[in-house]
Amino acid sequence: MAGPFFVARGEKDVFFLPPMANRHGLIAGATGTGKTVSLQVLAENFSRIGVPVFMADVKGDLSGISTPGGSNPKVAERIRMLKLKDFAFSGCPVTCWDVWGETGHPVRTTISEMGPLLLSRLFNLNETQTAVLTLVFKIADDNGLLLLDHKDLRAMLQYVGDQAGTFRTSYGNISPASVGGIQRSLLELERQGTDRLFGEPALILDDFIQTDNQGRGLINLLTADRLMQYPKLYATLLLWLLSELFESLPEVGDQDKPRLVFFFDEAHLLFSDTPRVLLEKIEQVVRLIRSKGVGVYFVTQNPLDIPDTVLGQLGNRIQHGLRAFTPRDQKAVKSAATTFRTNPKLDVDKVITELGVGEALVSFLDEKGQPGIVERAFILPPHGQIGPIDAGQRRRLMEDSLVSGAYEKAVDRESAFEILGKRAEKKLIANQEARAEAKTGRKREGLLEAMAKSTVRSVGSTLGRQIVRGILGGIFGGRR
Repeated sequence: MAGPFFVARGEKDVFFLPPMANRHGLIAGATGTGKTVSLQVLAENFSRIGVPVFMADVKGDLSGISTPGGSNPKVAERIRMLKLKDFAFSGCPVTCWDVWGETGHPVRTTISEMGPLLLSRLFNLNETQTAVLTLVFKIADDNGLLLLDHKDLRAMLQYVGDQAGTFRTSYGNISPASVGGIQRSLLELERQGTDRLFGEPALILDDFIQTDNQGRGLINLLTADRLMQYPKLYATLLLWLLSELFESLPEVGDQDKPRLVFFFDEAHLLFSDTPRVLLEKIEQVVRLIRSKGVGVYFVTQNPLDIPDTVLGQLGNRIQHGLRAFTPRDQKAVKSAATTFRTNPKLDVDKVITELGVGEALVSFLDEKGQPGIVERAFILPPHGQIGPIDAGQRRRLMEDSLVSGAYEKAVDRESAFEILGKRAEKKLIANQEARAEAKTGRKREGLLEAMAKSTVRSVGSTLGRQIVRGILGGIFGGRR
């Protein structure tokens, strides 16, 4: 059983209990107060006890976790100040990931796997357009048309738009204007180059949940400094990863340590401008994923960025300094202060605005699952390097990775684009034959018409019944 690990030192030393790690957590504080170091310290400790970690490198400075530290004078000073004996610098096993495949192994999923609900948020669709996109997915699922990448979705949208009258009776009205709006959103994403996210080979989540030959948990580091230029894409990708973990992992209940810890940095992007229907499903996933052995830790500047229904589930907390310059800031200070278990020695409202860099109010769950008494303490320095590694070090990490070569080469197998293209070609041939036969007085049902009727009759086919979608619209239980 994994024992408690040392996180912070104040009047009392503060320890984290691994069996409580799947109860989720929060790291909050203003810019420059030390959130990134707190994240790195927790990630290193989880890795050390054999727990894999996922985190996004939004500022480009977390890759140093792979390399022993030791050259930072501020770290040396903190070690002396906290009187840390036998402190040894060390790196962690790291796998680098990157949507663009430039500074890490490519991260891909398919259009079908992401599902209509998350894509609607990514495309910034209204309710009517979201309903139409859902119908497009339903038609594709029922007819075994795989939507793997952008060109598949584009072909499917055109097909459904052209055949809207055929599908109206079985699926409902499909507005040409809504189809056009979805197509424009898809085109905009392609112009941004974000279409690289969609395709195959798609990410296998088991590759996230690995340990090295020393039993240390693998730290999966997603390059996100460029990704942050597209906030909705960033938030949607991380939410998809979280939903896939929820749908694919079996129930395990409470264990002596979590199966995976998932850090969601810049968490405000997940909840800003989120439709209520999606927000409710996010809350449901966060609440239930604990039973799958996954701990989720939100990292944000302001606790008010997190909805109360989610915030109430975050039992492990590191609260760095907050500023109280505006009424909203003052509300955030009050809100953060009231969520801690009272320490009679601390005026928490006042202390939150006085905390120095690397200093925090810390409260972790005890062995009974109850919040510990809040302590003012300094977060320990990380054992790894603070700051990024160079391009050569990153290249070696990728070459030595357990998944080296598995995702680099894109695969484009037959899917909706190719199938619908063949149908269009057959339609052209059938029309040409029909015109030729009309000249001789013979009448024959066009091949395309027969195919269209067959398509409608095949709704609810065996393949269609195999596709079941989960809470957030992704394919339930992984690829089917």
